Amino acid sequence: MRPVKRIAYRRLTVLHLVLAVLIVLGSLGIAAVPVAQAQGGGCEPDGQQASGAVYRICMPPAGEWNGDLVVYAHGYVAYNEPIAIPEDQLTLPDGTSLPDLVTGMGYAFATTSYSVNGLAVKAGIADLVDLVNIFRASHGEPAHVYLVGPSEGGIITALAVEQYPGLFDGGLSACGPVGDFRRQINYWGDVRVLFDYFFPGVLPGSPVVIPQEVIDNWETVYAPRVEAALRADPLATAQIISVARVPVDPTDPETAIASLMGVLWYNVFATNDGRAKLGGQPFDNHNRIYHGSLNDRELNRRVARFRADPAALAEIEAHYQTSGDLSVPVVTLHTVADPIVPYWHESLYRRKIIAHNDQDLHTNIPSLRYGHCNFTADEVLLAFALLVYQVTGEIPADLIQALPEDQAALLPQSAAPVGVRLGP
Repeated sequence: MRPVKRIAYRRLTVLHLVLAVLIVLGSLGIAAVPVAQAQGGGCEPDGQQASGAVYRICMPPAGEWNGDLVVYAHGYVAYNEPIAIPEDQLTLPDGTSLPDLVTGMGYAFATTSYSVNGLAVKAGIADLVDLVNIFRASHGEPAHVYLVGPSEGGIITALAVEQYPGLFDGGLSACGPVGDFRRQINYWGDVRVLFDYFFPGVLPGSPVVIPQEVIDNWETVYAPRVEAALRADPLATAQIISVARVPVDPTDPETAIASLMGVLWYNVFATNDGRAKLGGQPFDNHNRIYHGSLNDRELNRRVARFRADPAALAEIEAHYQTSGDLSVPVVTLHTVADPIVPYWHESLYRRKIIAHNDQDLHTNIPSLRYGHCNFTADEVLLAFALLVYQVTGEIPADLIQALPEDQAALLPQSAAPVGVRLGP
């Protein structure tokens, strides 16, 4: 070992990251391969891990493996979906296959379904560690192991490289709640309590207990009802955005609806599952002072209040909070107007890293636009180049040549690995 639109909105935000990666790899001259060829080409038959997770390993053609392994930590999958590798996060509608493009660059590719859906951070880390060991047993020791993940896969990546620096050589964590997991939960909860305050009776249940009937009929009944309510009262909608500090695109009024619908989706589908896995109710606003509405005094007097269970908070502190104590390089990507996982995570994460004097191991790339994981190809390519540089001390010439001149100018010119920081 070495030292905008309901569920469619959620899925497309993850696909934005995959699309960017695909474009980047394609810019290096790698041809897209239809998904029908993926299983019969470089991808081996799916296997099952001891945990029950499904794993997939894909290899370059014989004699073309560069010795490195890219491990993909997928994003959030609703708790009530079957355990399976989320193909929509590996394949675009046109049939382009991410594993085939990665192996076409000479890298081995591996991913896992995780053994659970929903809140899968703990299980995901364990399954990814097991996956690397499965790869070692079947294909030998890789020279470098890069862990890459968006959204929930982003926090899994950040935690895994902190906990297993002898296994992973570096991580690319995109749009994940890496700064403060408890604050992320409170952000989602605040949006729901504010929605219930301004739109009473639209959603049954409470912010901390979601009726099964709401989950089962979200797409057909409750999402249309919520959207109609938001559109019918734009002043109330604007106050939720203001009080909860929900990012929107000021040039596109529709993003106010998209942002709130996206956050409320997570409240509906993640709350009960999260409470069960955390061993208690984690949302707490019992002493929160809300401000930014037209009548803050009345809002704070009447808004619903909840106290978190100590057991849930202890579980979060023990297993879901990054420490910022880095031993291997980490690159983070984040859109500055991310409505699902806000950008403030990056500044909080950076503070932790500075406290450990590990800032030379961290590179943050802010993306100056709206959306969750809404990156351009150039940004992903730059992130990849910087991660490779920090891990190996070299940047392949084809990576530099694929970058626009202004992006390439940001890369370090020396041969020794150093930290390059492109954001706060």
